[in-house]
Amino acid sequence: MTTIVIGAGVIGLSAAYHLARRQAGRVVVLEKGPIGDGSSSRAAGIITGLLWSPTGVLVRKRSLALFRELSRELDGYQFRETGCRNLFSAEGWTERQPLLPLYDRLQAPYEILNEDEVSACWPSLRVPEGTTGLFDPLGGYSETSEYLPALAAKARTLGVEIRDQQQVYGFLLRNGRVAGVKTAAGEIEADAVISTVYSWTRALLEPIGLPLPVKCFVHQRYVCRPRPSLPNIPAVNANPCRIYFRPALCGGLLGGIETPEREEFPVRSLDFHQSSLSVDPDLRRELRNRMQILLPGQALPSWEEEKIGLLTFSLDGEPILGPVGQLPGLFVAVAFHSGGFAYNPAAGELLAEFVADGRTSIDVSAFSPDRFPLEEIEPYLAHTIAQKDVVRRRH
Repeated sequence: MTTIVIGAGVIGLSAAYHLARRQAGRVVVLEKGPIGDGSSSRAAGIITGLLWSPTGVLVRKRSLALFRELSRELDGYQFRETGCRNLFSAEGWTERQPLLPLYDRLQAPYEILNEDEVSACWPSLRVPEGTTGLFDPLGGYSETSEYLPALAAKARTLGVEIRDQQQVYGFLLRNGRVAGVKTAAGEIEADAVISTVYSWTRALLEPIGLPLPVKCFVHQRYVCRPRPSLPNIPAVNANPCRIYFRPALCGGLLGGIETPEREEFPVRSLDFHQSSLSVDPDLRRELRNRMQILLPGQALPSWEEEKIGLLTFSLDGEPILGPVGQLPGLFVAVAFHSGGFAYNPAAGELLAEFVADGRTSIDVSAFSPDRFPLEEIEPYLAHTIAQKDVVRRRH
């Protein structure tokens, strides 16, 4: 059996790794640029298991367990078990609080803290009055610069062929099923093809009659210069401020900021590269100002690194993962909102189960590519929207 994985980002590498661990035949990963050249190298790496749907909670719970396993399995990688603090305004909390019974039922641990209790746990962190903190003790973060090369190296050790600088331009179709891919170097036949190309999904799949309701939005995150003493903080999703931040390597801080008014960014060509994206330079100052409200006693250094990339959202805000009914042999994994990195260990495992066994250990039918009626897809794709108009999701 031969499986081709399109895209050597975290989802693609994870799928290849899990297929190889299962000894599921030949596995070939094709990447048009260097490993992790798309969204993966631009990710914040934050993870929380406290999501908004039963399927999401179960899959993230598995991801959290796998991140800890991978810390033991991968050379040069360590999951940072800082926990994840999710902050909510009074209005946001009225939407999140009804999900607490779901977390209890699925054994996803959490702690609820008011602003005084947050400050008592993390003296450097101050939150506005009326803010509720939902703490995920199992959450944390990864450094993408450690994780990507470590996962790729382990996959290669297990026998995976990773071919970078090899772009996929189309698919081989035979008797109504996907039978391989077309590349600049020639055609490659396969029993299964997994597409994990995120923002390039529509450009790659629509030519074979598969319009998935996926839209892309520009996102930016920054890393500040190392500090002599790093404040004791967890990973923080500060939803009322539309920012997030966490500790970074060598005593730095990583932060990101939303741009809700910015319209979607259509990717029409497979040759598009995310390095061509740009953002308002004033966002650096705005992010710093918002972080300073939450870290009032800290002298925040200037930003040293800027990463600009694309987030992909589906019509209903949930990931798209699994086999495509109308095209046997094709599997897709896309639209993980801002949480592709957080999903990747479990998403890769689920894709490997789909390919090797035809069934999965977690019911992910809610993520099926086949769940969208065509009469909903067409108007959604035809209408231009801003990021504020999509279902809001954070890590």
